[in-house]
Amino acid sequence: MQYLDLTLPSAAGLLAADEALLDWCEAGHGGETLWFWEPPAPFVVLGYANRVATEVNVPACEQRGVPIFRRCTGGGTVVQLPGGLNYSLVLRITTDGPTRNISAANAFIMEHNRAAVQAALGAPGLAVAVRGHTDLAVAAPASPDAWLKVAGNAQRRRRQFLLFHGTLLLDCNLALIAELLRMPSLEPDYRAGRTHRDFVTNLRLAPATVKAALRQAWGADAPLADPPLKEIEKLAQEKYVTHAWNYKF
Repeated sequence: MQYLDLTLPSAAGLLAADEALLDWCEAGHGGETLWFWEPPAPFVVLGYANRVATEVNVPACEQRGVPIFRRCTGGGTVVQLPGGLNYSLVLRITTDGPTRNISAANAFIMEHNRAAVQAALGAPGLAVAVRGHTDLAVAAPASPDAWLKVAGNAQRRRRQFLLFHGTLLLDCNLALIAELLRMPSLEPDYRAGRTHRDFVTNLRLAPATVKAALRQAWGADAPLADPPLKEIEKLAQEKYVTHAWNYKF
């Protein structure tokens, strides 16, 4: 597997890169890839089918100058924050392997990621678990039966490749999440109605530590020398900066 550690200068470019990398591999130009990027500034990202007015505190975003974007995968709305680490996996779909369908891929990928984060925390680190199918959570120190979310993830599938990506909270200003987002319209059972501030926490790990653990977990040891930068920029300008895409629902 190849890896890419590249933070593009624009939020639209970062979101376009996920779709462009998936399409690039689907077209036969690339293979399995692990990509890392870190948010340079706060911005809101809606899941593909999310409604802006339902999920986002739009006046708060406007007051703070925080832009709103939409990604190509499903799932809930998130705030991208400095101090977070994003990863994207582009994996080949096999007919009888662990990526054969959505559920199998979720279980396979999340277990790899869970083990990687657990290794990065070290022993005796916090216990890391998969919750709600595609969340990573750690046990709450004051209440071991409660779990605090540290990463959310989503998936998109083509015919030959899938995209699986997520955000890990490492050292973020978590108060901004509650300020910029409304309570989600859908939530996993383990959230139990908790507010944003009571539901999420930081891992307090250095980005380099997590990157190394994920690269080892996925065997990503070859740098990607020729990412499709022109395709990414074209898609960003034609789609991800547009009001029609970002405010479509």
